[in-house]
Amino acid sequence: MGKYVCEVCGYVYDPAEGDSERNIPAGTAFEDLPDDWTCPVCGADKSQFSPE
Repeated sequence: MGKYVCEVCGYVYDPAEGDSERNIPAGTAFEDLPDDWTCPVCGADKSQFSPE
């Protein structure tokens, strides 16, 4: 499970941490995030993330 970087703002999604603001538990791979998940910093959608 690798980290993914938001190409808009630089936020890094780390699967080891998840996204506590949106109830995404630690250990959730980027590929397993819901389709409607967005960057918690700028609101960009998943298509605007790339592998770190």
